Amino acid sequence: MDRHTGALFRELLQLIAPREMLTVSEWTEENRVLFSDTSSMPGKWDLTWAPYQKDMMDAVSDPDVEEVVFMTSAQIGKTEILLNILGYYIDYEPSPMIYMLPTTLLAEAYSKDRIGPMIMNTPVLRVRVREAKSRDSNNTIRHKKFVGGQLSIIGANSAAELSGRPVRIVLCDEVDRFPASAGKEGDPFELVKKRTATFRNRKIIAVSTPTVKGASKIEDLYNKSTMEQWMVPCPRCGHMQIIEFPRLKFPKEPGEKPTMRCEFCEEHFTERDWKNQFVYGEWRGRQQSKSRGFHINELCSPWRSWDDVIEDFKEARKKGEEVFKVWINTSLGETWEERGDSADEDSLNKRREVYGAPLPKGVLLLTAGIDVQDDRFEIEVVGWNRDYESWGIEYKKIFGDLDKPEVWKRLDEYIDGAFQFEDGTRLNIAIACIDSGGHFTTEVYKFCKKLRRRNIYAIKGRGGDGLPFLYSVSKNNSEKVALYILGVDAGKESLLSRLKTAEPGPGFCHFPKETDRGYDFTYFQGLTGEYRVPKMVKGVPKLVWVKKQGVRNEPLDIRNYATAALEIISPVNWGALEGKLAKGINYLEKAPAKRKTGVVNKGVQI
Repeated sequence: MDRHTGALFRELLQLIAPREMLTVSEWTEENRVLFSDTSSMPGKWDLTWAPYQKDMMDAVSDPDVEEVVFMTSAQIGKTEILLNILGYYIDYEPSPMIYMLPTTLLAEAYSKDRIGPMIMNTPVLRVRVREAKSRDSNNTIRHKKFVGGQLSIIGANSAAELSGRPVRIVLCDEVDRFPASAGKEGDPFELVKKRTATFRNRKIIAVSTPTVKGASKIEDLYNKSTMEQWMVPCPRCGHMQIIEFPRLKFPKEPGEKPTMRCEFCEEHFTERDWKNQFVYGEWRGRQQSKSRGFHINELCSPWRSWDDVIEDFKEARKKGEEVFKVWINTSLGETWEERGDSADEDSLNKRREVYGAPLPKGVLLLTAGIDVQDDRFEIEVVGWNRDYESWGIEYKKIFGDLDKPEVWKRLDEYIDGAFQFEDGTRLNIAIACIDSGGHFTTEVYKFCKKLRRRNIYAIKGRGGDGLPFLYSVSKNNSEKVALYILGVDAGKESLLSRLKTAEPGPGFCHFPKETDRGYDFTYFQGLTGEYRVPKMVKGVPKLVWVKKQGVRNEPLDIRNYATAALEIISPVNWGALEGKLAKGINYLEKAPAKRKTGVVNKGVQI
């Protein structure tokens, strides 16, 4: 055998020889390179920065593990972990795969911004997956085909994408943001799991920051898993423990660093002291299970300092319960536990304020919500400032026969009027939303068409978990007017959080003490007339709104409509409105037309 034949034979042996068995973390360190356009730490992958990631990745390549759950905070590297898992199965164990995100729009953006660059920047993947081309059905933005497998990047909101060919690997990202049902087909997570039924070596990976306790899918999955926590030894006594926020000691002096107390020896150590111990850290489970589950919070992140986490905590507490809830979910990776089923009507009634003038100081913009009953309109005018600080201005009922034009004329005149500050400056209602879902739908459409230049919009509420507040808008109706569909559950959730805000400022709701404005105890009973409870519905955790027995909830619905009006015209240039009111004059951008009644719009408009 000559020298050239021998070299060729050795190359052939290398090609047909069994590949070395690699775990996901080993494949990652061997092949992944991070670039500055997608990572704050560019360069070859280095697990020493975040050693907790090793077992999280390797659990997926363990042949004895079928399901892996990550219930985490933000900023712990879960996106790159999922990309590493994708890369491993494209290169090392080619398989049919699905990567599922909450919506198809997110799926497309994620494929363009993260999956595509990861493939192009990783040589072993670049030679396996060709560049996406619109005319190549084998490789598009949301479908990648390679030897031995394929990858579909889909949205949980699309029932059509959840049916089709079997897959071996399923990665579900942000499962707590999945809709409760994919169309009429049911829980998207359970639907996509069924696609793996024919594979004995299937892998199901579920990842998310959690949401509300009792209605969080990722928490439910984690509670059925091994429930592992990242634990590190104390720098002094060596006892293993988790890194947790309640044991932090905040800095009191400029230049002082936060510390965390050891729960065993009671000594305090700095962030650097604790994170230096991560090399000795390990995951410890709390129960036996066939699925492995991991929980970790932002304090363990190499990309976030404890100073930053503490600062975010302080800001969240200032901005009210709604923002604090997000901090609990995304910084601690924990579910938010409702401290009360609803806001308290007694406390809201007791904290009413004397305004003195029709419009109190602080109001920059007026919106209105209008409910249509068989014998009356119920209206609330709400004043707004930046960051959703609000003032109830007036809650009014206009009674009459809605089959006759006179009562509609009275409604028109009311919402066309202006409200006055103590110095005489006036504000008009900038925008109003009127409910079209009752017995007078056509009349509402005609009313909105007549007043379309005055920003009067028809709305219709739709219940259901996962629907955004401003769900959609269309003109597919008899009068071809804009009809806004509201995800009323999302609106109620935001309002509930704001009603619980205790201090004036962002999100706080002010109410007047003057008796002629309509804000009596019955109003507050109606405003708090529904509460939400977590329930399992057909095996799926959901938050369900329940009406209190014997209470009319029109004030809650109407405040929702007035808030929707603000959302429709957002973003608002609050600085410009402050400047106009500072002039102390009645300011109009456009001269109003005189109405037949002789009433003229007077006030500040946007």
